[in-house]
Amino acid sequence: MWIKDIRDYIIYEDKDILVCHKPAGIAVQNARVGSMDLESLLKNYVAQKVPGKMLYLGIIHRLDQPVEGVLVFALNSRAAAELNRQMTSGKIKKIYLAVTEGEVKVQKATLEDWLKKDNRTNSSTVVAAGTVGAKKAVLSYELLETREVQGQRRNLLEICLDTGRHHQIRVQMAHVGMPLVGDRKYNPQKSGQEPLALCSAKLGFQHPVTKKKMEFQVIPAGSAFKGWNRIG
Repeated sequence: MWIKDIRDYIIYEDKDILVCHKPAGIAVQNARVGSMDLESLLKNYVAQKVPGKMLYLGIIHRLDQPVEGVLVFALNSRAAAELNRQMTSGKIKKIYLAVTEGEVKVQKATLEDWLKKDNRTNSSTVVAAGTVGAKKAVLSYELLETREVQGQRRNLLEICLDTGRHHQIRVQMAHVGMPLVGDRKYNPQKSGQEPLALCSAKLGFQHPVTKKKMEFQVIPAGSAFKGWNRIG
C-alpha cells in the first residue's frame, strides 16, 4: 500500500488528538523492512508541522494490516493516558462493517466463543471453554442487507466488538458459517483476489481533554463494499 499524502487520510486533529482513516494494506506499526507504516507517516507529518518540538504520537488501538478504518492517536501523554483509560474500560465504541458469504440464519445475535492464538501461523481458532491460553471473545452483529454477487449470496453486517481478540471478527464469523469476503486466511477456498471486506467504520469516544463526545465515521473503500444501499 502506497500513501502519497498522509493528509488525505486525516479526518480530524487538534493539539491533543489526531484521527485518521487507515487504508487497507498498510500496517499501523512495525511494517516489514522496506515498507512504510502508519505510525512513521504520522510522525513525519507531525514533525513537519512543529519542527524542533518534542514529538509525541501515542498509539491507542490498532487495526490489522488488511483492515481499513478509523483510528485515534494521542499527541501528548495526558491525552494518551485518558484515551487508554477509556479503551481499557470499554468506553471507546468501535463499530465495524463486514461483507460475508453464507446464509445468515439469525439476523441479529451475540456470539460468545473462546479463541486461542497460534503464534507460529499468526492465526486464531475457536476452542473449548477453559482451554489453556484461550481468551473469551464476544461480539454482536446485525444483518443490514443481503444480495447476490455473481450468483453468490453476500451479506452486509454491522458488528460491535465487546472484546478485542486476535482476528476476532474473522474467526468468529467463519466459525458460524459466514466467512468474510476476501479472507485468505479463514476463507481461502473462496477468497479470490478481493481485499478483505472489513472496515472499522465508526469510532466514538470522549475527548481526553475537553470531555466533548466525539464520533467519526468513514465509508469503506474496499471493492466488496461497493453497491450496497446501506453504505454511503
